[in-house]
Amino acid sequence: MENKEIMIKVKDLRKEFRKAVKEPGLKGSFKALFNPKYDIVKAVDGISFEVPKGEIIGFIGPNGAGKSTVIKMLTGILTPTSGECCIDGKIPTENRKEYVKEIGVVFGQRTQLWWDLALRETYMVLKEIYEIPEDAYKERMAFLNEVLELDDFITSPVRTLSLGQRMRADIAASLLHNPKVLFLDEPTIGLDVVVKDNIRKAIKKISEESGTTVILTTHDLEDIELLCKRIVMIDKGKKVFDGELSELRRRYGQMRELKFELKNPDDFEKLSYKKDFSFADDDLSIDRTGGTVNVRFNSDVVTVEKMLSYTLSKVHVKDINVKDADIEEIIRRLYLGGGETDETADSHL
Repeated sequence: MENKEIMIKVKDLRKEFRKAVKEPGLKGSFKALFNPKYDIVKAVDGISFEVPKGEIIGFIGPNGAGKSTVIKMLTGILTPTSGECCIDGKIPTENRKEYVKEIGVVFGQRTQLWWDLALRETYMVLKEIYEIPEDAYKERMAFLNEVLELDDFITSPVRTLSLGQRMRADIAASLLHNPKVLFLDEPTIGLDVVVKDNIRKAIKKISEESGTTVILTTHDLEDIELLCKRIVMIDKGKKVFDGELSELRRRYGQMRELKFELKNPDDFEKLSYKKDFSFADDDLSIDRTGGTVNVRFNSDVVTVEKMLSYTLSKVHVKDINVKDADIEEIIRRLYLGGGETDETADSHL
């Protein structure tokens, strides 16, 4: 990792839970009461990765993949069944009072702010909790005001803030004590486009100027594309990818999207991509709305040049363009081992 200082070290991390097994009916209920049986569920199954100081990594996976369990172990909420979990040389579940002073956590739409207090008063309470010296507090608040633009609502009660304002306020609260590591869980969920963009810019600036290490979990793949050079992906408790976004695109980004608008929507019937090119089901999907057609295809099977030539020889179009696969498509194909095709607009294509 280019000899950078390692801030987070995770080695063979595992977390198992016991799940009660009950047979059906009244007899099963009695058995479960007096002679309970359990299955072992492996929520996290041998995950390892390292994060250098100051890096922003995207930590992603489908629902139930084990992301939240890993984050809870990293923040010290859960104790691992086995394996190593170390942040800045500290084990999260040990000496919790000192450890939490070195991390910041923002969990989506669950706020850590006091609902009826003015935001400024909330920060004063947190100042005392974290034992922040007055000079350091003033300096930190000046920086957070500049980056997150808190001045417009810092005197307002938290309950009166919009979702975007509250998210900025929560991020500021998590950074007030200048933590070395910031955990962000869905920081842009439910926000409009402009507010999302402002939040992303703030996160990036905070990481660059404060050297804060950031672990970002999100379902908004634009967050990943704009903030993270590196991603760690997990599925069913196991790590399935760890590397730069560019490498993921190189390995799984062979899908392209051909989008065009037909002069005559009825011309759509002249197109038979699947028949004429022998695409497999997971190498082609087509969506059509009126005269607008989106064709996603595997460019390793048929080149972009051939797809364009074929389309233009069959139909008259008003406009046509080709773009690379977006990160969502790439991740979908990785998780599904090559992908499952969406329903096509017409089975004969």
